[in-house]
Amino acid sequence: MKPSDAWAALRPARTSVRMTALLSALLLVATACGGGAEEGAADPEAADETIANCDVEVPADDPPERVFAAYQPAIETAHALGISDRLVGTAFLDAQVPEEHVDVQAEQEYYPGLPSREELLSHNPDFVLSGFNDTFTEESLGTRASLRELGIESWVPSPLCPSEDGRSDESIDPSTVTMEHIYDDLRDLGALFDAEDRAEEVVADMEATVADVTDTLEGEFGALEEMDEEDRPTVAIARPDDEGFRVAGGPDFSTEIIGLAGGVNAFEDLDGGRNHDASAEDIIERDPDFILVDVCCDAEMTAADAAPDVQAILDDPVLANVTAVEEDQVAEFTFADRSAGLRSAPAVETVAETIHPDLF
Repeated sequence: MKPSDAWAALRPARTSVRMTALLSALLLVATACGGGAEEGAADPEAADETIANCDVEVPADDPPERVFAAYQPAIETAHALGISDRLVGTAFLDAQVPEEHVDVQAEQEYYPGLPSREELLSHNPDFVLSGFNDTFTEESLGTRASLRELGIESWVPSPLCPSEDGRSDESIDPSTVTMEHIYDDLRDLGALFDAEDRAEEVVADMEATVADVTDTLEGEFGALEEMDEEDRPTVAIARPDDEGFRVAGGPDFSTEIIGLAGGVNAFEDLDGGRNHDASAEDIIERDPDFILVDVCCDAEMTAADAAPDVQAILDDPVLANVTAVEEDQVAEFTFADRSAGLRSAPAVETVAETIHPDLF
């Protein structure tokens, strides 16, 4: 796939959810094999311990043993928490996983896109860990409630909590998007997977990375939340496509990342979803100080793959008077770095170094 392809075009077609004879057969096979979802079904009302996740009470009495991880944040979280050996399948990476996880990810069964519900069930999971909430819609793997009926529990990142089960990211409330949700999720997942110590180590590393950025910015500008507007560069996260650009709107987690890095999302006022279409005229009107080109979506992709699109923006005569282009402030980035998860703290550091080069 070309790095400039639109996000919507990259998502695979999904098999509709139907309780067919094939599904029934798969469930019978799973039960007959032992250790299956039905046999190990957790009753949240009967559980002694539960952990709340997006208004769903997830049983926490017994650590999940057969985990399917969907999307970058979930896959990287599983590896970071040390539960790679419990993964029965992984799906839909937007970029290469961090170097320390490359080898263990290479050992996993991997799907370039989300599998069908039937394919998911063929792995006999007892848990689905997702990095985005559109995993749990009727058009995808099914709602969390429907999976629970089969004995399969699930998890959605807190910054992406939908307004109700089966809703996608159009229902995200921008006011809920914070780094603290990531830390809380990691601690909760650490408890759920019996990996509390490792979760605390991961959180501590992330907090230290963000604190270093905050300390540097506050040493120059004073309290981060009181930074003058002129000290906060505007940043557009934009990927060229056939219609113009695909930009990160206000509800996207990149708004939090940019804010912690001492900047402002140039499209912060756009709601109604994380991703928006924008024209060259929109970029010109917003006149961002920096443009980050967020390439996507392939398991081997890195920020370096954004180089052709970066050059195309710099060479586009229509954009010649945009500050980011005039000042040669168009940089490589990845869609994966926009997503709430393990990458978020390093992303804060990367954006801060990009938009405040004299301080870092």
